[in-house]
Amino acid sequence: MTDSIALAPALARMQFTDGAFRAPVPENWMQGRTTYGGFAATLLLDATLHQHPDLPPLRSAMVNFVAPVADEVAISVTPLRTGRNVTSLEARGHSGDNLAITASFVFGTPMQSGIAAATPAPEAPPPETLGPMIPPQAAALAPRFHRNFEMLRIEGDLPLSGSKRGYIRAWVRHRDPAAHHGLLPLFCIADVLPPAVFPMFPRLGRNSSMTWMFNLLDPAPATTDGWWHVETAATGARDGYSSQHMRVWNAAGRIVADGMQSVVVFV
Repeated sequence: MTDSIALAPALARMQFTDGAFRAPVPENWMQGRTTYGGFAATLLLDATLHQHPDLPPLRSAMVNFVAPVADEVAISVTPLRTGRNVTSLEARGHSGDNLAITASFVFGTPMQSGIAAATPAPEAPPPETLGPMIPPQAAALAPRFHRNFEMLRIEGDLPLSGSKRGYIRAWVRHRDPAAHHGLLPLFCIADVLPPAVFPMFPRLGRNSSMTWMFNLLDPAPATTDGWWHVETAATGARDGYSSQHMRVWNAAGRIVADGMQSVVVFV
């Protein structure tokens, strides 16, 4: 394992050797025996952008968390199709001998359209008026990767409170000011909240993301002071599997990303 490293220097450690992009995983980006999914997915996106630097803006990503990612990930990138407006690529990450994570990325050029729609952000107090999402007395139970972020609870019950509602809304930003802006920091932060059903847990229990879909609605996402308004809401849970809807707005209330995730819960 490597020492605690912020996002930008962690990404900078990736090198292309022996036909693959290879990136060591710093200890502070781990959660249990695997890597935080948002960071692992960001490594795949970063490798894709390195291999194909002239792509149009990212529009969508579909991530499959296949197996634990630990120590180092070796990434290969394969073009799937280049059309007139849309380019699709697949990135595959191996950890040791195992395929651990895959992602399909879709990039698209802007087109003229008279259709415009947006979901405005719900009302939220400014970050400086809110307390941490996880109380200080419970901070030791948080995954290691949480140390890289500031998370302030806007709405939703506390994790492990046995709530009847699976919902979390928070202001979130990277602690490293160098990661306050840009596509890769946003992609890394969009998966940062605990599973939406976490407040419903009556006790501590394991959970694991299986798939994640991320739709980017602003080709040049930007916010103020690094703060993103992030929401996750459970849409259903049964037989140990849950589905959740996820949204990200910037500090001005403009929606920048929308997605869904499937999570397995052992409670």
